[in-house]
Amino acid sequence: MNDKPYRKVAVGGTFDKFHEGHRKLVDKAFEIGSYVVIGVTSNEFGGAKGKIEPCKIRMSNLRSLLQEKPPDYDIQELNEPYGTTIFDEEIDAIVVSEETEPTALEINRIRRENGMKALDILSIGMVLAEDGRPISSTRIRKGEIDREGSIIMDDQ
Repeated sequence: MNDKPYRKVAVGGTFDKFHEGHRKLVDKAFEIGSYVVIGVTSNEFGGAKGKIEPCKIRMSNLRSLLQEKPPDYDIQELNEPYGTTIFDEEIDAIVVSEETEPTALEINRIRRENGMKALDILSIGMVLAEDGRPISSTRIRKGEIDREGSIIMDDQ
């Protein structure tokens, strides 16, 4: 017997420098969905964000987290922003951050144009670092914070 509100939930991202914000997104998808489709941006597509970890490493980090989850998921490489969400009619919800909510709205526009039911969009608030600003892969790459959002002190 399944008590989760959604049959199939999508979540996607670059998942670079896997951090607490990513964990919150993935946890929410598993909390509400019986089956979770996780899209990870490819090296080519994700490379638009600057110097990021190779897709293989990002997927491996994700798989490490997923060891504690039920095996009801699929990890897919994304070569564009929408993945399978624009043609998989079984997907009934998508979990996004405030930052990526516009993409979910675009997905729903495309789905409606194709005669498909719009996805329920669950937008998750940003996870804040110690300084009250959002944790982000960019801030981690710059050495401002660690993956948990702790400030990295400069020796200046």
